[in-house]
Amino acid sequence: MSENPGAIRILILNTLAFTVCFACWMTNGVLVTFLVESGVFAWTQSQIGWLIGTPVLTGALTRLPIGILTDKYGGRIVYTLLMLVAAIPMYLLSEASTYGHFLIASLGFGLTGASFAVGIAYTSVWFSKSRQGTALGIFGAGNAGAALTSIGAPVLLQRLTANGEQIEGWRTMPKLYAAGLVIMAVVFFLLTVSKKVDDSHITSFRQRLAPLKHIRVWRFGLYYFLVFGGFVALAQWLIPYYVNVYLMPVTVAGSMAAIFTLPSGVIRALGGWMSDRLGGRLVMFWVLGICMGCFLLLNVPRMDIESPGKGVMAHRAGVVESTTAEQVVVDGKSYELRAMPEGWLEQRDSGMVVLPTAAFWQEPVVTAGDTVQKKQLLAKGVTHIFFQANVWIFTGLVFVVGIMMGIGKAAVYKLIPDYFPNDIGVVGGIVGVMGGLGGFICPILFGYMLEWTGIWTTCWIFFTLVTLICFLWMQWVLRQIVHDKAPKLLREIEHPNARDEDYGWQGGASA
Repeated sequence: MSENPGAIRILILNTLAFTVCFACWMTNGVLVTFLVESGVFAWTQSQIGWLIGTPVLTGALTRLPIGILTDKYGGRIVYTLLMLVAAIPMYLLSEASTYGHFLIASLGFGLTGASFAVGIAYTSVWFSKSRQGTALGIFGAGNAGAALTSIGAPVLLQRLTANGEQIEGWRTMPKLYAAGLVIMAVVFFLLTVSKKVDDSHITSFRQRLAPLKHIRVWRFGLYYFLVFGGFVALAQWLIPYYVNVYLMPVTVAGSMAAIFTLPSGVIRALGGWMSDRLGGRLVMFWVLGICMGCFLLLNVPRMDIESPGKGVMAHRAGVVESTTAEQVVVDGKSYELRAMPEGWLEQRDSGMVVLPTAAFWQEPVVTAGDTVQKKQLLAKGVTHIFFQANVWIFTGLVFVVGIMMGIGKAAVYKLIPDYFPNDIGVVGGIVGVMGGLGGFICPILFGYMLEWTGIWTTCWIFFTLVTLICFLWMQWVLRQIVHDKAPKLLREIEHPNARDEDYGWQGGASA
């Protein structure tokens, strides 16, 4: 894969370190949910959202400076120091007893999220441009650390607390995570060597930040806000989602969430390989399109709604002679009613209801002997809408979203060295900041939207809108590129029957 001796070893160590850091970064999604469900703390959904998002905020905001430091000093020393420093607040999390303590410790160990900026820059310098997509995709598979926490942390918490009987045992978990960071830091430092990009052409801090003036950087950042920020947010948000919507225990919810997180991390290597061969832009086109379809399907909430429907009114005054489920008779005039569909209740309560189902029927509101007036209601209409949002169909759609996000993460970071080969740390840092901010903002936003609406699927509505913006922006950029480089071709595509002179051109149609 590489012409540089030792590159494979560096890639493996980079990936392992990133896996450990990512597992630590995702700690709160499991730990906070467990402590609230166990009654240790009584925090609201918005407070939980803040705790889940706080480590992500630190990781996001420190990616740019960490990326700059990596370009300047190299990944070996920066990565090692990052893990050692982050281990301190991770350990202190074990001493937390209030919401404020949790918030401060979370701000500290969130530094592990900046490991991505180090790893991207440190990996890139070891591989040729034609193979950077594959290498960065393999490195990005360290996202699977989220799955390790989703699956392993709930089981670990159950054992540490003796299935909830010794609840204070949870405090051992942050200590174990801190020990993992220290061990990884020592191994990483001993087995890697220093190497960094040639930045001799950069003589000032202003020059180092110069790439950020390009709008392309911020467009890449928005893509990453979706595919990485969305991944980070869902990796943690899916656990309380499964607990509340599908009434699962935390341990089971963690395993179900891992169906999203584990493939998304592993598939990133495939995304890098695809981007090397097909180009990052084409890969992103398919990622956005497929994600849009899945989000639209996930928008429909689990529901059991009964609403008034079309009723039956008396045509004239009279006395009710009889009422049944099929008709009401008033002074000899029969009013036909629509009965509840046969088997409706059985169908609704069956094990697998794939699509939303609805039924309409009418029920008498008068009894025999009642005197009714003209236009008085004889039978009310009932409209019943039911959508099971079957857990396996839901999980299947989430699985596809996870796969697409994993491929999309690799595609975005394939574009960066293509356009900014000498500024990977800076550009990768700011793109990483945007992605990290997505992981921070989304859980908090989801918590508030849930409190405002009481509907869990508002998170999918948000993702639908962001995906649409990314897709339309990409299409606009592609159109501008074609317009600038081949304006006659664009005209033929959009207006095949137009004449050249309409556009001020002479001669025949372009080839």
